[in-house]
Amino acid sequence: MAALKAAAPKGDLATEITASLVVFLVALPLCIGVAVASGVSPELGIISGVIGGLVVGAARGSTLQVSGPAAGLAALVAETVLEYGVAMLGVIVLFSGLLQIVLGLVKLGRFFQAISLAVVQGMLAGIGLPLMFSQAYPVADAKAPGTPLENMAGIPGLLADTVADPQAMIAAGLGIVTVVLSFLWKKAPGPVKKVPAALVAVGIGITVAALPGVDVKTLQVGNLLASVDVPGAEQFAGLADAGIITAILTFTVIASAESLFTAAAVDRMHDGPRTRYNPELIAQGAGNTLAGLLGALPITAVVARSSANVQAGARTRLSRTLHGLWLLAFALLLPQVLALIPVSVLAGVLVHSGWKLFAPDEFPKMWRQDRGEFAVMTITTLVIVATALLEGVLIGLAAGIALAAVRMSQTVIRQHTEDDTAKVVMAGNATFLRLPQVIEALESAAEAGRPRIRLDLTGVTHLDHACRSQVEEFTAQQRGKGLRVELLMPGPAQRPPAEEERAQVADGLQPSGLRPSGLRPSGLQPSDPLPRRRTAPAPATVPAASGSAPGPTAEWFYLDTTPMPEDFAQRYAEEYAPAYADEYTSGFARGQA
Repeated sequence: MAALKAAAPKGDLATEITASLVVFLVALPLCIGVAVASGVSPELGIISGVIGGLVVGAARGSTLQVSGPAAGLAALVAETVLEYGVAMLGVIVLFSGLLQIVLGLVKLGRFFQAISLAVVQGMLAGIGLPLMFSQAYPVADAKAPGTPLENMAGIPGLLADTVADPQAMIAAGLGIVTVVLSFLWKKAPGPVKKVPAALVAVGIGITVAALPGVDVKTLQVGNLLASVDVPGAEQFAGLADAGIITAILTFTVIASAESLFTAAAVDRMHDGPRTRYNPELIAQGAGNTLAGLLGALPITAVVARSSANVQAGARTRLSRTLHGLWLLAFALLLPQVLALIPVSVLAGVLVHSGWKLFAPDEFPKMWRQDRGEFAVMTITTLVIVATALLEGVLIGLAAGIALAAVRMSQTVIRQHTEDDTAKVVMAGNATFLRLPQVIEALESAAEAGRPRIRLDLTGVTHLDHACRSQVEEFTAQQRGKGLRVELLMPGPAQRPPAEEERAQVADGLQPSGLRPSGLRPSGLQPSDPLPRRRTAPAPATVPAASGSAPGPTAEWFYLDTTPMPEDFAQRYAEEYAPAYADEYTSGFARGQA
């Protein structure tokens, strides 16, 4: 603590303390509300909030983001508690924390930034939408039926039951007031809006709940230390269950991603030191390890608390660390105050949080920007709502990868005929996803009925095995039918050393590594290579070979290099060389240029 005080500029100490109190006032109802929404006691939410402040807040990594139990994990925690019990939650959170530490140590912190933004937004929307519907029931002092779809289907019945019960109407009124205040409080006058809307709602709720004749549900808060539940041998034995391992991996991925995405968002809010992702991931892991040992809720960075910290003028880690100290002191010294807070008010706070996570404005914005990403975002959201968080994220990632693969595999294929040649020119990325178009182009060239086919693939930046095999098989088949196929593949040209090439030119010979187009007479076998022959006198100065590949419009082609028949040179000189001398000479000159 002394080190943290020293880290803060002396003149800003008062600002850091004030910011910590603001964060505390925002965090208190959120810690309790997330715990209730997660199906555990409020004390566990406060314990996680304290750890998020005193442990994660004091660690290196991010400077201003604040950690604690988050609404984004409430649905996942509730599902886990329902299936495995509260006792197993500690083991899952513990090993998630250890795994986060390992990921940070091997420097995979930035790996989580590689996840598609559409998947992230879809994940947040898929968390926020069920959260709103599940908290609609505590708003009216009722119990949610269960799954997100069941909660949605039960809303009409909830409305009917609420209208028929006066006490439920009072509770629902407090929840609705909380939601309205959360949306409108930012429009309040300057000095007033500095007080957190959640704190104002809690104050109104406590006042109304104390009125005669009002009987709404309030928090039942017990002893903080008595709530600590260290996992035992029986819980650790549960690690043999595949479902527990899956839950650990799920918590690790979601908590890490949410924390690091929040770090990126918070960094955009201020001009102070940037987040160091690997140390921050280690800090989050240390917090979750301790939270798991105490049987508390998982910890992530939280946007609401972090933005409140920045807006309050904090500049160092001191403010977020002190907020954990205030949480601990309040829970230990004033637990009776917590028991006055209506449950419906906290549910209202979480309904607002769910709406912010859902962010309906992001869907039309994504539609306008990128309809492919919109599809990924929507798929992720719908699958999470219909199934579970892990399934939705995995399917969303698969959809994002598929979209990226399709977009990266953009192949431009041009076909035309010129005199006796059917030409196919390809550019871009030729992968198996574009194999049908490649096959169609090759078949069209074969059906053109020309004696010569020219395949120019020098503009292809990536040629995968499937497309390469198809092109090579096509070339071999057509040559076997007696057609002349000139194939120019992507990649660097294989030229002889510059000295050797100069010597060959000086001798009046065509450089052996290059062959000009248009020189294989149709009367020869397709596999017969062209011999070296003397050309026009070489220029006085011959540029050195650059070693670079010819471009898409080049006239050089790499042909077969099988041995020549013994009488090939004599037949070529007598029958064909005179007819192609001019073209040969001009082709060589273009190659030297």
